[in-house]
Amino acid sequence: MTVTISNPSTTNQDFKITPLDAPLGAVVTGLDASKPVDPATILRLKQAHRNYHILIFKNQKLTDEQLKNFAYYFGDLFVPLDETPVLASKVGFTPVVIPVANIEGGFTGTGELSFHSDHQWTPYPSSGSFLYAEEVTTKGGETAWLNLNLAYEALDDVTKERIKDLQLITYNPFVRTPDSPRRLYRTDTTTPLVAPVFPHPLVRTHPESGLKILSLGYETEVSLVGVDPEEGSALISQLRQHLNQPKFYYEHKWSVGDIVYWDNQSTLHRRNAFDPSERRVLKRISLGGSRPF
Repeated sequence: MTVTISNPSTTNQDFKITPLDAPLGAVVTGLDASKPVDPATILRLKQAHRNYHILIFKNQKLTDEQLKNFAYYFGDLFVPLDETPVLASKVGFTPVVIPVANIEGGFTGTGELSFHSDHQWTPYPSSGSFLYAEEVTTKGGETAWLNLNLAYEALDDVTKERIKDLQLITYNPFVRTPDSPRRLYRTDTTTPLVAPVFPHPLVRTHPESGLKILSLGYETEVSLVGVDPEEGSALISQLRQHLNQPKFYYEHKWSVGDIVYWDNQSTLHRRNAFDPSERRVLKRISLGGSRPF
């Protein structure tokens, strides 16, 4: 199904929202994100975002300021606390527009990044993010998004009952004791904490759609509150194995001018590795969020 939307208040703003033949996602064509957008259009885009979890805006050309202005239509920008640093944080400052790039001043390098949710270790995780492609590789560097509502609904009833009231701690990967091993589950409860932790529901309710979400990243260190460490580790391993299924995700091949706006509350995302000799320059902006429930 293709939906055509007319915007009479601006020129050249007739656009289409076309759902992907995938577990999530829709493509937006014909909209110029560098121009002012009328209220009816924003409301329709927000509804599409709730329905499809990610929107892919094609053929854009924006400055950093224009990208920021477009993001503001959808919410306040994410501002981390000093004690909970995130990607690109320095003491007292985290840039609004972050270069996800393998050039000087860029972040995340060229290697594979496993499925994760941005800022899940903070008290109020980001509600969503925008990623805008300025330079892309000829191969590699694809980004996949995973539908966490589908993943939850695919669980058996016994597992749903077992996890419905559990609280998950996600440990901040940007605050670690030097030379400490990277773990998938914290089994040693005597290890001193080097940063504040914020338990959130393992099964989260989406604040707008009401959908149930299996709110768990694939490789970040976690623990379950009040659960025996061995039992918790086994349960998380089982759930992560369940998550890692192609039927839950869509993989995006980037083109210059793409903006992907994803719901950070209901999806995970990952990146494939790419050739370090090729330049890949994307810009990311994240939106603020609320306390998970």
